[in-house]
Amino acid sequence: MNNLARYEDLDDLFNGFFLKPIGLQKNAPNLNIKTDISEKEDAYLVKAELPGVQKEDIKVKIEGNILSISAEVKKESEQKEGEQVLRSERYYGSVSRSFRLGSEIDQAASEAKYEDGILKLTLKKLSNKPSAHLTVE
Repeated sequence: MNNLARYEDLDDLFNGFFLKPIGLQKNAPNLNIKTDISEKEDAYLVKAELPGVQKEDIKVKIEGNILSISAEVKKESEQKEGEQVLRSERYYGSVSRSFRLGSEIDQAASEAKYEDGILKLTLKKLSNKPSAHLTVE
């Protein structure tokens, strides 16, 4: 029983079990959604960078004043010399960001547009004004 080794760190325990690919980080796409959010009197304007993402792989979810943006990232590259494939790489992953806005959002009046890797959202604020046909006496 004295042959047991004590490890201070789990990295030490698994050292040598797994081989790390060389340069994995530089080949993987940047998985950050860079955003700009500005506020107007009646709406929030959001610009989110999602380069290389297909429009159908983007999801925008609004619940009250919470905005969530998520996307599936797919990157494939192949290097050929003549007919022979020398290298083929694939990367699949997902990214997401969530924000708490100052006002609830009117989903029906809001708009989304995706062009040239930029998602543009115009999120109309939910009006808390009483409707015109309601009178208070």
